[in-house]
Amino acid sequence: MAQAKLGFQYEAIKSSTNITSMAGMGVILDLVATMGLLPAIRQELTLRSEPKGWSDAQQVLALMLLNIAGGSAVSDVDVLGDDEGFMRMLEVTETAGMSGKERRAHWRRMKRLKSRGLPSQSAARRDLDEFHDEAQEDARIDGTAFIPTKTDGLAGLDRIRAATLATAQQCSPQEVATLDMDATLCATTKSSALYCYKKFLAYQPLNVYWFEHQVLVHSEFRDGNVPAGFEQLRILKEALEFLPNGVKKVQMRSDTAGYQWDLLRYCAEGKSARFGVIDFAVGADVTPQLKDAVAEVAEKDWKPLIRRYDDGSTFKTDQQWAEICFVPNKSATKKDGPAYRFLVTREVLAQQDLPGLSDKQTKLPFPTMDIDSVPYKIFALVTNRLDVDGEEIIWWSRERCGQSELAHAIMKTDLAGGTLPSDRFGANAAWWAIMTLAFNLVAILRRYILSGIWATRRLKALRFGIFRIAGWVTRHARQIRVRVSQRALDLLTAARARLLSLLEQPARAG
Repeated sequence: MAQAKLGFQYEAIKSSTNITSMAGMGVILDLVATMGLLPAIRQELTLRSEPKGWSDAQQVLALMLLNIAGGSAVSDVDVLGDDEGFMRMLEVTETAGMSGKERRAHWRRMKRLKSRGLPSQSAARRDLDEFHDEAQEDARIDGTAFIPTKTDGLAGLDRIRAATLATAQQCSPQEVATLDMDATLCATTKSSALYCYKKFLAYQPLNVYWFEHQVLVHSEFRDGNVPAGFEQLRILKEALEFLPNGVKKVQMRSDTAGYQWDLLRYCAEGKSARFGVIDFAVGADVTPQLKDAVAEVAEKDWKPLIRRYDDGSTFKTDQQWAEICFVPNKSATKKDGPAYRFLVTREVLAQQDLPGLSDKQTKLPFPTMDIDSVPYKIFALVTNRLDVDGEEIIWWSRERCGQSELAHAIMKTDLAGGTLPSDRFGANAAWWAIMTLAFNLVAILRRYILSGIWATRRLKALRFGIFRIAGWVTRHARQIRVRVSQRALDLLTAARARLLSLLEQPARAG
C-alpha cells in the first residue's frame, strides 16, 4: 500500500531498548514491595519447597499483574513478558530485600529458565493445576451442593489476602467493619461446570466485602449449583478471623440468601468471642405469614420513604415503609432471646397485568401483594438494630446493593475473574483467589495512595491515565531509573511519597 495513504511506517527495533508502555505500573510494584507482599507469599505458599523453575511468589505476582494490566487469559502473560522495560522494573521488585546469596541463587535460576521476565503461559497453567485436588472430585454427588475442602495452596491464598487487609487498615484505621455478603454468577462454557439457578453453566463465588475499605475480606469459589446461602454462617466466621487488629465492631448486611436463623442468632446473641453482637440488616422472605402481617398495618402507619442527602436536601421516593409485628416460628428460641425488627417497603406496581395473559406468563421477579385492591411490590428486612430509625436502617441496608454489584463488575469485567482458565475446579479457584488479591491492591492504590480524583475511578481510567504511561528504563550508578514525561513524574512521585508516608510509619491509632 502506498506510503502516502498511511503517513508513517513501522519498523522492528533491532536491539534491546528497555522502553516500556507500562511505566505507571511501577506504583503497583512499589505497593507490593512496601507492604511486603512477596515475602508473605513465600511464607504462605509452599507448593514447591525448593523450586528449580518459577517460584510460587513469581507465579502469583505474574497473574496479579496480568489482572491489573488488563489481561483476561493466562496466555496474556506472554504479552506482559514482551515489555522489556517493565521486566527490568519487575526484576528489582523481585530481588528487593534478598541477601546476596539469595539474589545470586535467583539469577542462577533465571539463567536456567533462560528468562528475566515472567513465566510462560504453560508454566502458569501448570502452577494453577497445583491448587487442584483430584481426590476431592470423587466426593461429589450428582444433584447436591458440594464445596471441596480447600487445598493448602488455596488456604494460603486466603491468608495472603488477609495481609492486604492489614495494609488497608494501616493506611486508614477503621474501628467498624461493615461486611456485605453476596454471591455472584460467573457464566462459563467449561464442561466441568454445573448449572446455576438461572439455568446456565456457571460458578457462584460467595464474597464478603468490607464497605469502609472497599476490599474483599473473604471469597469462596463455588460450583454454580451451590445456593448463595449455603453455609453462609461458616463463611462469616471465617471472614471475622481475617479482620485485622483495630477493628472493634462488626456489622453485616445481606440479601435474602442470608435469611437463615442460625446466622441471625449467631449475630444477635453475640456468639462471636472477639466482636460480640453483630448488628445486621438482612432481606427477609416475603412469606404468606409475613404478607398477613403487612395487611394488618393501618394505612396511617405507612410513612413515605425519603432520601436525605449530605447537603440537607431531600427527595421523596415512590415508596413507603412501615414496621410490622411479625414473629416467625423459627425465631422463637427462648423467652429472654434477642429481639428482631421487621421493616417492610411497598411501592405501587406501575405495570398492570396485560389482558389475555396467564398468571404464569405474568409472574414477576419480585414479591407482590394487593392492599385495599391496589397491587404493590413488597420488600422486607429483618434487623437487630433496635435503637435506630427504621428509615435509616432501610437506606443503610441499600448501600450494600450498589457497592456489591460494582465490586462484582470489577471482579468479572475490569479484572479477569469472569474468564476462567480451566476445567479443573481447583485451578479456577486459584485464578479467582489471585484476582481478589489484585482487586484489593487496586482498591488500596485508588483510595489511599493515589486518592483525590482517582479514589473513585474504575480500572479503565487507571490504565489509561496511569498504568500505560510510557517510559525508558536505564541503569545509572547501580540504580534502575525510569524516565517519563514531567506530568507523569509529578504524579508518580506524589504517589510514592504518600505510599512511604502511610506504610513506612507505625499504624496510627484508630
